[in-house]
Amino acid sequence: MLSLTLLTLVCVLTYSFEIVFGLAGTILMLPLLSFLYDIKTLVIYSVLPQILVAIIGLIRSPKKVDGNFMAGMLFFAGLGAIGGFALFYYFSASVFQVLLASAITAAGLFLVIAPHRAKFNPAGLRVMDTLAGMSQALFGISGPIAMTRLLATFHEKNTVRHYAFAFFLAMNGLRAVEYLFHGTYTAKIGQMMLFSGPFLIATLWFNNQLHLRINERVFRRVVSCMVLLGGISLFYR
Repeated sequence: MLSLTLLTLVCVLTYSFEIVFGLAGTILMLPLLSFLYDIKTLVIYSVLPQILVAIIGLIRSPKKVDGNFMAGMLFFAGLGAIGGFALFYYFSASVFQVLLASAITAAGLFLVIAPHRAKFNPAGLRVMDTLAGMSQALFGISGPIAMTRLLATFHEKNTVRHYAFAFFLAMNGLRAVEYLFHGTYTAKIGQMMLFSGPFLIATLWFNNQLHLRINERVFRRVVSCMVLLGGISLFYR
């Protein structure tokens, strides 16, 4: 019961951050709970809060998603996800954690050092989409890559946040189905989801509106720094 309570408290905090800034909930959650749960267990569990964040964020946003734009992004992300799922089941837990920490830290460094310099031609955008899909399937995280791509495409933070949620909802829905098909869920993970789910729904619904108080400059700076710190902290677990 203590472990489930700690899990819920940490996820309430970290995914409240994600619903405000559009990413980093899982990046922050993993290092905070890796002393309590196996990293792969946490990655599988994270499909629930990520789907809840995306659904609530989209429902409570007046913006609309361009279907053609999202279809193109998701097509290439889906191709990347095929390879990502294969690698997820191939790597051992220890190798998986080092790769995860390296990927998050590299993305964080890029966002901190060059937050406004990301420029991609059409081919580069599709490479980013593919990498985002692979990262989501492999690590349960695509925020740093997807947000870098979206920040280079759109300039207004609420638009970036909205498209990010649409992308995360689709990719995490794919993850949820693949885990079910592959028999990845365990009784322990089911218990984690059932216990924390109601608290997450209530908190995320209320905290969604906090993003309106965040300006563009703070949005980009905080996202970049939290991604970097989350990656570095995983090296010390």
